[in-house]
Amino acid sequence: MTTTFTLHSPDIPAGGTIAPEFESDMFGCGGRNESPVLRCSGVPQGTKSLALTVFDPDAPTGCGWWHWIVVDLPASTTELNANAGTKGSTSLPAGARQMRNDYGIFAWGGMCPPPGDKPHRYIFTVHALSVDKLDIPDDATAAICGYMINAHTIAKASFTSTYARAA
Repeated sequence: MTTTFTLHSPDIPAGGTIAPEFESDMFGCGGRNESPVLRCSGVPQGTKSLALTVFDPDAPTGCGWWHWIVVDLPASTTELNANAGTKGSTSLPAGARQMRNDYGIFAWGGMCPPPGDKPHRYIFTVHALSVDKLDIPDDATAAICGYMINAHTIAKASFTSTYARAA
């Protein structure tokens, strides 16, 4: 019998709209910059660690926008609490590292699409990795993190939700 690897949030509906409290409080956005509760289940056998990414492919950068990158999560991790993504968070599991996002911070960076732009998609993904720890420096760029995460991914689970700001 196989189990299904899943990721979900009681705070953000898959395929739905993200609530304003998850909007950034940077770059002219007025949200509370809260990170949501995230839960995963069915982690595949052989997983040595997990990584979590939140990515906006619709950001007007030509290359998307990384909102949150967490690596070196123990394979036994099943939940990240609300606001686990605060800078210097003590609620992440021991050994987990928040990597620099595209806001330039080592924390959750909430949604902040341009006012009046079409709703942006936000892809929340948990990666089951074949290594205990990623061999990347603490100040690695999002691109390096993404490359190393993908190089060691044995399975992943995702959901996508949208967010827009009024003009």
